[in-house]
Amino acid sequence: MNAWKKTAVLALMSASVLMAKPQVTILATGGTIAGSGESSVKSSYSAGAVTVDKLLAAVPAINDLATIKGEQISSIGSQEMTGKVWLKLAKRVNELLAQKETEAVIITHGTDTMEETAFFLNLTVKSQKPVVLVGAMRSGSSMSADGPMNLYNAVNVAINKASTNKGVVIVMNDEIHAAREATKLNTTAVNAFASPNTGKIGTVYYGKVEYFTQSVRPHTLASEFDISKIEELPRVDILYAHPDDTDVLVNAALQAGAKGIIHAGMGNGNPFPLTQNALEKAAKSGVVVARSSRVGSGSTTQEAEVDDKKLGFVATESLNPQKARVLLMLALTKTSDREAIQKIFSTY
Repeated sequence: MNAWKKTAVLALMSASVLMAKPQVTILATGGTIAGSGESSVKSSYSAGAVTVDKLLAAVPAINDLATIKGEQISSIGSQEMTGKVWLKLAKRVNELLAQKETEAVIITHGTDTMEETAFFLNLTVKSQKPVVLVGAMRSGSSMSADGPMNLYNAVNVAINKASTNKGVVIVMNDEIHAAREATKLNTTAVNAFASPNTGKIGTVYYGKVEYFTQSVRPHTLASEFDISKIEELPRVDILYAHPDDTDVLVNAALQAGAKGIIHAGMGNGNPFPLTQNALEKAAKSGVVVARSSRVGSGSTTQEAEVDDKKLGFVATESLNPQKARVLLMLALTKTSDREAIQKIFSTY
């Protein structure tokens, strides 16, 4: 091959590389972002009614950004989310990200339990590649639906090189939140998600991505949890504290076979006295009892008003009850030792 032909071939190869778009797989689980209703000005709709192909077709601009593939994992409202779907989802994400050609995975998800799914994936995905959860507060049939722009922004976050090794993130309302920190704080508003203890880690405005910080807790490849051979997660129940509380729900959880109990206590995770006695008995019987708080931010600290070591409890630190449940479920796949589980909560 002469020099001219060699130069031409190299030029064509370079152009091909420049024109190649990143490959992104979007896994659809349902939710409001895939919801549809009869009226554009009424709040009623059916979650998960729109299939992934129609969802992607509604945002054609994402095809200019990446080569998009879509898969339907489930078609549910996220209030129907289960541990089985979490395991299916995590295993599929790991399969996809192990493929060299897949550069990122996006998960469309209902907002009711998005924070739990994101945190579960944050602890079980084994890749530094971007994983982005995205949803909507208004269904696709609503006037000023927020889903299309959220999805467009999610693709931009997914293909951005700065998103590598950030752990799992949630993209909603032009904001990027770390999976560990994000929570839903409003039932209906488009700015429903926030990270009360740390703040958002970045923004994405009409596709322009900017990061300010990132989560410092272990995630993805640095996480010790492996669900590759797990078919079912241990049962963990959440009990919500209140004045005049009783031992009834503690006993019901035990009778139902709970391996762990998250107690969403008052203030700094404080139980009502009668409930505390029942929880102490549960802990001494081998059930892992973890104190969290019904307060929306802050940390449930060890050895405050409650003597955790004496009673056999674990303190969940800055995780809210629903995320503490996720971590305890995974911790119980490894150990039921109180001190070991306390160390896990202090780590993650």
